[in-house]
Amino acid sequence: MTRTILTTLVIWASASCLDAQELPERWTLQTCLEYALENNIQVRQSRVGELSGLEDTELAKAQLFPSLSASVTQGFVNYPSSDATENNSYSGNYNLNANWTLFDGGKRTKEIKKSKIQNEVDKLSTEETEDNIQIAIVQAYLQVMYAMESVKINENTVETAKAERDRAKELYKAGSISSVDLAQLESQYSTDKYQLVVAQTSLDNYKLQLKQLLELDIMDEIKLDMPDIAEEHILTPLPDKETIYMTSLSVMPQIRSSELAIEMAELEKQQAKSSYWPTLSLSAGVGTGHVSGTDYNFGNKIWKNFNESIGLTISIPIFANRENKTAYNKARLALTTSQLDLLNSQKELLQTVESIYLDAVSAQSQYLSATERLSYIQQSFQLTEEQFFLGMKNTLEMLTEKNNLLTAQQEVLQAKYMAIMNIQLLNIYQKKPVDLTI
Repeated sequence: MTRTILTTLVIWASASCLDAQELPERWTLQTCLEYALENNIQVRQSRVGELSGLEDTELAKAQLFPSLSASVTQGFVNYPSSDATENNSYSGNYNLNANWTLFDGGKRTKEIKKSKIQNEVDKLSTEETEDNIQIAIVQAYLQVMYAMESVKINENTVETAKAERDRAKELYKAGSISSVDLAQLESQYSTDKYQLVVAQTSLDNYKLQLKQLLELDIMDEIKLDMPDIAEEHILTPLPDKETIYMTSLSVMPQIRSSELAIEMAELEKQQAKSSYWPTLSLSAGVGTGHVSGTDYNFGNKIWKNFNESIGLTISIPIFANRENKTAYNKARLALTTSQLDLLNSQKELLQTVESIYLDAVSAQSQYLSATERLSYIQQSFQLTEEQFFLGMKNTLEMLTEKNNLLTAQQEVLQAKYMAIMNIQLLNIYQKKPVDLTI
């Protein structure tokens, strides 16, 4: 009982936390995760659901004890006939009754076991909700980081385009390039500025998604603390796929929840079978009453009518229009369904883990290839740019190399964050710490 009260207080304190609280100045990934787990509405709803389940368990336990009820009835009767000795009659009845089910085939004890299992399922449901929130936060946070770096790349591209345009103006005045070349560089400068606006818009949208996951107000600002991600974090060695999957099977809440569902289905089948057993109940009561119009005073009437009763009732199911058999057969089918649900949960987990694992391995390989390609393209662009201003390359060749450089930078950036994101997701599915600095 004490443990239940403490659990209730902890969950209630968490569920009742105030929305209005001081926000951190800088948001790290860990800060976002902690804040979301404390304030996210879905998580708080799950914790309230745990409280409701604990109440159901207490109710199931209480069914083992007798019930006690009291009743008081006051009556008034009017006799309008002139032949009546008294036209009015007053009566009162006072009763105290107790009922206790002595035997019901084990239905109540099995209901208690089911309620306790349901409490565990509710906890696992909250844990699963927390996992889903963590996954969403990791994805949104890394999308914001990706967008921030993308904005920086586009800002550098705009600066380069502006410098090229300005230098081209000087060369045009000197007669070294044509007006067509200058116009192409002007156009490229405008295009690069537009792409910067697009990148900034994407960043704002990703920040909005992160704010919504954190349940922040529309006026709240969010400034991310950008960690320095070393290459070894991107290329961190991964355990083999089978190890990750077996770990996930043992720690992920949806698997344990499916296993508990089988236990509950088995108890429901036993409960349905208990319906074939007789039910034995004990009842007892005391009562009294009074009626006006007698020769006794009120006290004597109460004592004269005082009564005590006790009874033993046995209810034997003989023919229930197939209700019991149908309930038992459906419980057996529900057990089979629960077993299939477990297999399906395991299969879905395997598919999810395998997909994330393959994405992580692929992203790491793409990062290595993209980094190497970017190195060569940077060298090629620098040479082409120098040759353009020396009149050895035309505008089209220079702009082509520049666009190739921008594409290569974006490919490296995309592979980098795809690798980091999937590595962190694998950590969640193994219940390992989620931290970009690890």
